[in-house]
Amino acid sequence: MTESARPPRLTVETREVDPVEDLLPFTSADDPTAWLRRGDGMVGAGPAVLRLSVTGEDRIARLADAWREISAESRSDDEIAVPGTGLVAFGALAFDDSSALASTLTVPSTILGRRGGRAWITRIRREDEPFPAVPRPAGYGPHWSATLGPGRMDPAAHGDAVRAALGAIDAGEVAKVVVARDIAGTVPASADLRRLIRALMTGYPDTWAYAVDGIIGASPETLVTVRGGAVTARVLAGTRPRGADADEDTAITAELAASAKDLDEHGYAVRSVLEALRPHTSALAAAEQPFTLKLPNLWHLATDVEGTLSNGSSALDMARALHPTAAVAGTPRDAATALIRRIEPFDRGRYAGPVGWIDARGDGEWAIALRCAQFEPAAEATPDAAGAVRGVTAHAGGGIVAGSAPEAELLETRVKFRPIVDALA
Repeated sequence: MTESARPPRLTVETREVDPVEDLLPFTSADDPTAWLRRGDGMVGAGPAVLRLSVTGEDRIARLADAWREISAESRSDDEIAVPGTGLVAFGALAFDDSSALASTLTVPSTILGRRGGRAWITRIRREDEPFPAVPRPAGYGPHWSATLGPGRMDPAAHGDAVRAALGAIDAGEVAKVVVARDIAGTVPASADLRRLIRALMTGYPDTWAYAVDGIIGASPETLVTVRGGAVTARVLAGTRPRGADADEDTAITAELAASAKDLDEHGYAVRSVLEALRPHTSALAAAEQPFTLKLPNLWHLATDVEGTLSNGSSALDMARALHPTAAVAGTPRDAATALIRRIEPFDRGRYAGPVGWIDARGDGEWAIALRCAQFEPAAEATPDAAGAVRGVTAHAGGGIVAGSAPEAELLETRVKFRPIVDALA
């Protein structure tokens, strides 16, 4: 669909079904669509009924406006009417307006979901077309592993980038900037990417495991959730690796909670979220002090933000207002984003951009695309000595503030790479 075209009229039918233990076998092996945590969530199946693809400035606003038009034109028969039923689009949005990679919303022809012990199937068709057949699960393909190596920013180049960031901070250009580095490689063209999602779900059950339009990961950071007029967000900034035992963990969390550098970094991130949400809310609250969030490989400083929407904004509108947060870009936001363009030798693509879903009511859940890998389309697989392969790139970054040390920042990226690298391997 082009942006000037009349929005299609979609007919939507949602029916309750018996719960399915594993939703992943219903989605595509080479191009999966999934949004899952502890077994709940949704997967997309079958060909897409609709795909919106935009680039350039105001891309998220254009997607939000187009989605409102499509939702208004749709006709829905929804027996359940909970968040995620009825018409739903899955989104993967580029980090930067200048990215060559498009920001997309995709509506699968079939969605299977589960939440709070209830399960459903949603089928979607265009006007005058039949509903798709009920999908059947497909068994997982064989195990596979990726071949990975340095990307365009190796450890030495990362040190140079951190020092450049510190120079910009000393000059007063920014107070904080997030510097990322990349690793790149290939996977077999026949790789069943559902195995990657399954590995991430197993290893990191409290994160959002997602797969949308070629980006797959497990994000610990919810950018924004909108549900029935309420908006919530979780801010993560300030990181330490997990300890070898309980005593070491206790010492690490105490040091993290008292670290002036990490508290400053976290404070920037919280303030950026509050400033972005305040114009859209009638009430807004955040804890005065962060708590320490435990993940299998990391400790984070975390703060939850809650508010009441005052202007009917959708989840996609809120993703637009919040992105990019200081946790993934820096502060001031525009200056930090401009600095990232200068010192990072690559296009981040969807890394650190919003990923999630939105329904016809405007409710939805969006995370920040972290701990992730971006896959080239299966159609672009190329032959090599071992057979056809498709490219894959992963990124990890850290917030640079006054007092940051390049060696410590490199270690932080290595820790953050671990979830996706282990799962790929």
